[in-house]
Amino acid sequence: MSEKRYSGLKQNWKCLLACTLVSMSPFQYGIDFGIIGGLQAMRGFLQIFGHEDPNTPIGYNISSGRQQLISSLMILGAFISSGLAGPIATVLSRRATLWTACVLCIVSNVIMMTTTKIGGLYAGRLIIGLANGLFMTFAQLYLQECSPSRYRGLAISTFQWWTSIGIGTLVGTIIDNFTAPIHGKRAYILPLGIVYVVPGLMAIGMIFIPESPRWLLQQGKHDQARKALQWLRQNSDSVDLELTEMENAILAEKELASGAAIVDLWRNAVDRRRTLLSIASVSIQAASGAMYMISYGTYYFEMAKVGSPFENSCILVSVGVAAIIINSCVISKIGRRRVFLITGVILCGIAQIILAAVYTAQPGTARTGKVVVGVSVLYIAGYNGMISTYAWLCGGEIPSQRLRSYTFGLAAAAGFLGAWLATFTAPYFINPDSLNWGPRYGYIWAPSCWVTAVWIYFFLPETQNRTLEEIDEMFEARLPARKFRKHKCVGKVISDDKLGRKSTEEMVWSSEKATAEATINIA
Repeated sequence: MSEKRYSGLKQNWKCLLACTLVSMSPFQYGIDFGIIGGLQAMRGFLQIFGHEDPNTPIGYNISSGRQQLISSLMILGAFISSGLAGPIATVLSRRATLWTACVLCIVSNVIMMTTTKIGGLYAGRLIIGLANGLFMTFAQLYLQECSPSRYRGLAISTFQWWTSIGIGTLVGTIIDNFTAPIHGKRAYILPLGIVYVVPGLMAIGMIFIPESPRWLLQQGKHDQARKALQWLRQNSDSVDLELTEMENAILAEKELASGAAIVDLWRNAVDRRRTLLSIASVSIQAASGAMYMISYGTYYFEMAKVGSPFENSCILVSVGVAAIIINSCVISKIGRRRVFLITGVILCGIAQIILAAVYTAQPGTARTGKVVVGVSVLYIAGYNGMISTYAWLCGGEIPSQRLRSYTFGLAAAAGFLGAWLATFTAPYFINPDSLNWGPRYGYIWAPSCWVTAVWIYFFLPETQNRTLEEIDEMFEARLPARKFRKHKCVGKVISDDKLGRKSTEEMVWSSEKATAEATINIA
C-alpha cells in the first residue's frame, strides 16, 4: 500500500501537528472528571450544593441523588451528542463540529460558574456533556481519517493523554488540591476557570488545519480532498496513490449502500459484525470498572478514610499520565489485542478483588488505607497503559469508511452509556448515606473484567498498523479474529453476492475502473 512507502516523519510532520491540536479535544472531558470528582469532597462546594453532616471527615456531605446527577448528567449529554454523530456528520464537517463543541463548552462553564441553584448546575452539566460527546467522537474521527496507519496508534495515544486519567484530569485534580482549603464559592470557581483555555486555543488553531480528506471525498469534493491530503502528507506521489485508494474504497462501499446509512449498520453480516465489534471495543472501558474510581476518586478516598484524599488523587492521576506516555512509545510496535487489552482487563480484575478483600478484612485502618491507595494507583496505571487507549483505537479502526461516523458515533454512545451506568450507580455503593461499601465495590467489577478478557480473546481482531482500506478488505474476506494479525492483503475490496450485494467480478471490475479513472485524473 502507498501509505507504507511514504510514512516517515518528514512527509507527515504537518499531519502530526494537526493531530496534536485536535487531540487536545478531550482535555475538557478529562479536566471535568478531575474537577468534579474533587468538588464533591470540597467544603466550599458542599456548603452551597450539599448539606452539613458531622459524621464525615469534613463536616459536610452531598446526597447520593445529587451526586449521581452531577456526575452522570455530563455523561448523559455525551451519550446524546455522540449517538447523533452520524446525522450530524451529514451536515457538519469534522472541524465545524469541533467548533460547535467549543462554543457549547464555554456556554456551559459560564452557567456553572455563575449559578448557586442546583437546577442551574444540572443544566450546565448536561450542556458540557453535549460538548464532550462531540469532542470525544469527532476528534477521534478526524485522527482516524487523517493520520497514516503507522502513526494512527500514536495519534490516538496522544488523544488519551488529555482524557480520563490523563493531563486534563491531572490538572483538575492538582488545582482542586490547592483550592480546597479556600472558604466559600471561590474554592470551586478557580478550578472551573481552567475549562476556558483549551476551547479557545482549539477554536483558533483549527483555522489553520485542513478538513478530513476522507470526509471531503464522501461529500464529492475531490479537489478539496486532494489539497487537504497534500497539506497533511507533503509528498505528491503518496498523495496521488493514497487518494486513489480512498476513492476506490468509498466507491465500492457506495455500490453496496442501501441509501440509508443507519439501516446499513445492520443490513448484512459484515457490517453487522463491524458495528457490534466497534460498540463492544469502546465498551471495554466501562466493563473494566474504572469509571467509578475516575469519577469519584477523591470522594472515594475521603469517605474510605485512607489518608489525604486530594493528595492521593494527585498521585493516582500522575501515575495514570505516566502510563499513557510509556504506552505511546510502544503502541505502534506491539499488538493491541493480545498483549494489552487481554492482559490489562485480567490485571484490573485482580486489582479489584484485592481492594475488596483487604477492605473487607480490615476496613478503615491505616494499614488498609495504604494498600487501597497503592493498589488503586497500580490499577489506574494498568487501565491507562493497557485498556483506555486501545479500546477507543480499536473502536475507531473497525468501522467501514462510509459508515464510520454512524458506527463510531453509536459505539461512543454505547461507551458513554456504560460509563453513565457505572457513574450513576456508584454512589449507592460508596456513599456513607447508602450502602457504604467503599472499596468492596470491587467484588462487582472483577468478574466483569474477566468476562471481557474472554470476549477479547475470541472475537476482537488485531488491526495494528493496518490502513483503513486493508481493514475493509479483511472484514470483507470474513476472516476470524485470530487470523487478522498474519493476513496478507491483496489490495482489493472483496464482496459476497450471497448477501444480496454485487458479485465479486462486478466489484473487482468497478474497483479497476475507478483506479483507471483516478489515474487519468492524476495525469
